[in-house]
Amino acid sequence: MLPPPAGISESDWEATPPTVRALVGQLITQLETLSARVTQLEEQMGRSSRNSSKPPSSDGSGFKPTGKGKSKASGRKRGGQEGHPGAGRNLLPSEQCKDVIPFHPSHCRGCGEPLRGDDPEPVRHQVVDIPKIVPFVIEHQLHRLVCPHCHTTTCAELPVGVESGGYGPRLSSLVGLLGSVYHLSHRKVQGLLDQVLGIEASTGAINSIRCRLSDSLAALVEEAAAAIRREKVAHIDETGGPMGNADGNNPDGRRGWLWVMVTPVLTVFQQVLSRSAQAAR
Repeated sequence: MLPPPAGISESDWEATPPTVRALVGQLITQLETLSARVTQLEEQMGRSSRNSSKPPSSDGSGFKPTGKGKSKASGRKRGGQEGHPGAGRNLLPSEQCKDVIPFHPSHCRGCGEPLRGDDPEPVRHQVVDIPKIVPFVIEHQLHRLVCPHCHTTTCAELPVGVESGGYGPRLSSLVGLLGSVYHLSHRKVQGLLDQVLGIEASTGAINSIRCRLSDSLAALVEEAAAAIRREKVAHIDETGGPMGNADGNNPDGRRGWLWVMVTPVLTVFQQVLSRSAQAAR
């Protein structure tokens, strides 16, 4: 027999007809099930990007963001306070602008009377843009001349400082910047050069530029590495990941390791195919 519900004595419960007791038991079970469901739904309704892994975009229009309201520490509204200096874009002096185009109202907006003259302090509205980027090409013509005495053909050589790969130092530096600081792949660098600069370059050419830049920086990197090894305290760590074969030293596509050593002054990175103590040293 079911135990008596809360608030009902055992004698009164025993005097209750069996059909009524069975119905009460069913209702109690249903009530407990619904209560558990309500608790679960309330918990789901209370979840937000602040107390769960949900993204902020799922909070909904009625959710109050964290950044609004008042700070518990100071009691002031969050964000910029009234009277604080603005942080908008500063206008350039008019003489530094490429063009200055004045506009004058032709008629009074009140009575329609024609207007003439200049405003000594007009409202200034500046639009920042970039010029159309057009790459320039410098052609170096190497003449081949035949010796009148021995009939040997001699070709002129490129002067020192002229890139033999066909891409100048500024373009090469941009390729290196996009691939290192901005983490763009060969394919994305290729697309940016084509769409923004109008320069066609194969992924192989981009890889060659990166390899030349790496070679040119090797002495500086080794100098930094030698200096950081002399420090009394240095922090070191590594992480693994795909390394590729951009320099031709990983034809089998083995997993590589990115090592980093850090001091207050220097940070040195090195990619190797080993996680051994020798690599750490």
